[in-house]
Formats: sequence, C-alpha cells, structure tokens
Amino acid sequence: MSRLNIRRLAVWTAVALAILTMILSSVIPARAASYQRGSTGSVVTQIQTKLKNWGYYSGAVDGIYGSGTEKAVRLFQQKNGLTVDGKAGSATLAAMGISGGGSTSGGQNVDLLARLISAEARGEPYAGQVAVGAVVLNRVRHPSFPNTISGVIYQNGAFSCLSDGQFWQPVAQSAYQAARDALNGSDPSGGAIYYFNPAKTTSKWIWSRPLLVVIGSHRFCS
Repeated sequence: MSRLNIRRLAVWTAVALAILTMILSSVIPARAASYQRGSTGSVVTQIQTKLKNWGYYSGAVDGIYGSGTEKAVRLFQQKNGLTVDGKAGSATLAAMGISGGGSTSGGQNVDLLARLISAEARGEPYAGQVAVGAVVLNRVRHPSFPNTISGVIYQNGAFSCLSDGQFWQPVAQSAYQAARDALNGSDPSGGAIYYFNPAKTTSKWIWSRPLLVVIGSHRFCS
C-alpha cells in the first residue's frame, strides 16, 4: 500500500471513529450524577437538609460533602437496605426523594419554589402565596442573601418549614401556579424580603422591619 493510501486510510478511520462516538453519545444515556466526599452544591445541601431532618446528620447544612455527610449517608443507606458506600448515587438520591441533576433552573426552580410556598403559606390567600414566592426571588436579587433560589431556601435558619418537616409534605396545586406567577414577575409583597405571622413568631427583631403590606396571616416587610 502506498504512503498516500495509508494517509487516506488513517483520515477515514479517524472520521469513522468521530462519527461512531457521536452516535454512541446520542443513544447511550449519561451516567447519573453521584455525590461523594468533596462534592459541593445545591444537591449536597438538599442531602444534608433531609438527613438532618431525619436525624442522621448533626453538622452544618453548608453544601459541602464532608466526612460528617458521608457518615450520615452511610447510616441512611444501612437503615434503608441500600449499598453502604457513603456515596449518594442514583439509588440513594431516589430513596431520599432528590433529583440528582444538580441544577435548579427551569422546571426545578418552579418545583422548589412551589414546595416552599406550599409549606410556608398553606391555607393563605392566593396573593399571599405568590407574595411568599416573591420574597424568595427578592432575596436572590438582594446583596445580603444567597444569589440562587436554592441558596435562599436552604440558607440555615431562613425558613422554619425546613426544620419542622413541613417542607417535605405534599405540595398544594395552587403553590405551583403561585411559583410560576412569582417567577414571571408578580410581586404582591411590594418588594419585601421578610414576612412573618404575628400569631406564631417569637422574634422581637422581625417587628422592627418596616411594614409594606399585610396579606392574610402574613406581614410582609422590607
């Protein structure tokens, strides 16, 4: 075989391999995300929050998968008949009720915001539900708070529903529409970054915040 033919064969082989790689990547699904020691992000925050609520984890909910999180995952896996490796793979995430994609954009933003609205404003007027969602979004834009929806919602101590278990209850259908309306710019709160129920709060500080509007049981403040 001549040197020219060898070169042509090499080129065609390279092209064929590239095409084959493209075809395989389009038909073979990507491997599910797995979280382990050293991982960070919103999914790790969700893992820590759930394990803390269930009594497996006592550390900080900081979105960093350290040794404490790994130990808690092992305990959860052992309790639920899963492979005990300390890694939050697809089976462990599914058992926790967590989507492992690691992104809260698009539809996941709606789901996360709706879950908070349902937990914090169940039984409130529809405008009050939208207003609770708007407060989250106002915080995202405010320099004093995390700059993502998941960061605001999972911020330590920000919302009582994450510590009393209400966050994990079934989501009311109205909360989904309220989340969409808030994401689309509706803000009955008037730009509030705080809200509280006077009948339930024990904080004296929250009463010092300037009142913007009262909707249902909640006072919305700046």
